[in-house]
Amino acid sequence: MWGLVVGNGLLYASDEDVAMVVATAWRWWRWHGREIRRVRRRRSESWRLVGRGLARGWAVPEPSRPAGPGAVPGRSIRLAGLPSIVGAGEVVTLIPAGSATLAPWALWVTPESAGWTYAGLRLLTLSGESVRFCTGDEEMLVLPLSGSCEVECDGVRLVLEGRTSVFHAVSDFAYLPVDTTVRITGAGRFALPSARATRSFPVRYGAARGVPVEVRGAGHASHQVNNFCAPDAFDCDRLIAVEVLTPGGNWSSYPPHKHDSAAAGETELEEIYYFEGGPGYQRVYGTHDVLAEVSAGDVVLVPRGYHGPSMATPGYDLYHLSVLAGPGRKRSMVSCDDPRHAWIRSSWAEQAVDPRLPMTKAAR
Repeated sequence: MWGLVVGNGLLYASDEDVAMVVATAWRWWRWHGREIRRVRRRRSESWRLVGRGLARGWAVPEPSRPAGPGAVPGRSIRLAGLPSIVGAGEVVTLIPAGSATLAPWALWVTPESAGWTYAGLRLLTLSGESVRFCTGDEEMLVLPLSGSCEVECDGVRLVLEGRTSVFHAVSDFAYLPVDTTVRITGAGRFALPSARATRSFPVRYGAARGVPVEVRGAGHASHQVNNFCAPDAFDCDRLIAVEVLTPGGNWSSYPPHKHDSAAAGETELEEIYYFEGGPGYQRVYGTHDVLAEVSAGDVVLVPRGYHGPSMATPGYDLYHLSVLAGPGRKRSMVSCDDPRHAWIRSSWAEQAVDPRLPMTKAAR
């Protein structure tokens, strides 16, 4: 007989009762303990990544000088849903808006969190305050999605005029080299595409009027590409970035294509799709299969396999920012079409380009 203290009294239980309780507890731990241990390991890994990132100089927001009512003070670094996006053996493609944040970043995708080697993307939302950070071993761009900002880096001060939104104009942008401290002050939303780099380039300004605007495809495959950081438009070490605008009812990234090997006629590249507008849909297949609804703030990772089309639903224009990087010493966007759909390109000769294009141009 066992005596168990319960509240202010004493509860007597038989050996059989105690054995049943112990057996029940053991079964619970057997079924749930593995999951608890897994969560603990992932939390430990998350904090390890945080420590590594802080050591490399993650963003340190600075208090702003109050500009009047509504000025937002500087924010301290806090864990806000650390984006440990990919676990061992996993292939995760869709990152819903708001699910990969680390203050002050509204989106925080690094090579480590994506489970690959080179490409990254951050998103910054400012309301007049300043954010200071170090680029570490990544080269970066500052691309206004909406609003304008001032960028200070290596003693250089650049003013980005920006735009009202990605659907209103082509924007100017700034290039940030590796191993430098940066301060961004402004109001709006700003994308920071990045890539692991070994060569250092100077801080530079990219004028909106210098961005090559290209209309591709025909018929319902008509779309616009802003080649602001394409290999033949802007010099970087490994980073490639372009904007794609797809009118409602049209497809882009079509025919489906891939760039996951260094074979002839193909370049090995990791790719990040960041979306605005929508809703729309994104397809990825070949090595893993995804058909996801996407809208503003969503991200799709493409580590390998065919991807496309990006589908804008009727009545809703779709924007995506493509960030690419890979191991090749020469930057290239050469890709391989899915052989089943490659014939689509030849059909464009018989179709007219969508008259809604181009959708944007450089603001005057």
